[in-house]
Amino acid sequence: MTAGLAGLTLVVLAGAWAFNVGFQNMLKAPGPAAQSETVFEIERGLSVGQIATRLKDANLISNALVFRLAAWRTGATRALRAGEYAIPPQASMDDIIGLFTSGAVRLHRLTIAEGLTTKQILKLVADDSALDGAITLKPVEGALLPDTYMFPKGEKRDAVIARMAKAQTDFLAQVWPQRVEGLPFDTQDQALTLASIVEKETGLASERPRVAAVFINRLKKGMKLQADSTIVYGITGGDPIGRQIKRSEIDDPAPYNTYQIIGLPPTPIANPGRESILAVLNAPMTSELYFVADGSGGHVFADTAAEHQRNHAKWRVIHKKQMTATP
Repeated sequence: MTAGLAGLTLVVLAGAWAFNVGFQNMLKAPGPAAQSETVFEIERGLSVGQIATRLKDANLISNALVFRLAAWRTGATRALRAGEYAIPPQASMDDIIGLFTSGAVRLHRLTIAEGLTTKQILKLVADDSALDGAITLKPVEGALLPDTYMFPKGEKRDAVIARMAKAQTDFLAQVWPQRVEGLPFDTQDQALTLASIVEKETGLASERPRVAAVFINRLKKGMKLQADSTIVYGITGGDPIGRQIKRSEIDDPAPYNTYQIIGLPPTPIANPGRESILAVLNAPMTSELYFVADGSGGHVFADTAAEHQRNHAKWRVIHKKQMTATP
């Protein structure tokens, strides 16, 4: 090798080294992003060039060409995953490429409260704009487990509903074998039905086992459950009735009217949560057969009809005062 050629080689190598150092410095330098987290979405089908341009337009990177070259050199062009990403403030291009190839997409949440009907849950799913696709599944009442469900933007609505149904099935399969002996029902569906009534009859978590025990005691004695919530379900399908139940509705021998039928109604009247299901499967041993509101959000319990009538009279006085005080 001549001295001139050797010198040229050294110049080229030095230039390549300097370029690489400069390239790496640009790649790892803090980005121009704002001081707060930025949500950036990679839509399906976007090229690396389009992603780089959008990042530059959003002021998340300083150089679209460097981002493209880095993605190509690291093989990330084949590994960038669609979805929403939460980009930290001043994230470097190297950080962003790592984030996009990790699949750590931003998750949305959908919270399903205990005691909602299946119709109400399906509406929440349908109304969530972060979900995609039509709802084709038709889950029955009680089949969906109330919980908070996390999902990436664009997940199919049917997929979320299927997860809710599987969660309910899995939970029942887990707790059913651990139920106490002597329960007055034989199937998981019947347990769900009673749990849904417990869910609707009290808003206090601490009362669920006691309310469950009352209903179980009544079933064992062949007494009618006399749960107002079942009448409402038969009238509105589970939506609020917005008024007091009429005497004619209490006297109506409808399938869901537990003032008239003996035993459980045909189906659950809502989707019960874990605590109501556990309350039904592990209800405490009590002798209580009645309960009535106490005016403070809870209930007063009684063993005998006479005691219950006295409690009911007290409730009527409290209720009248509350209605009078309402503007």
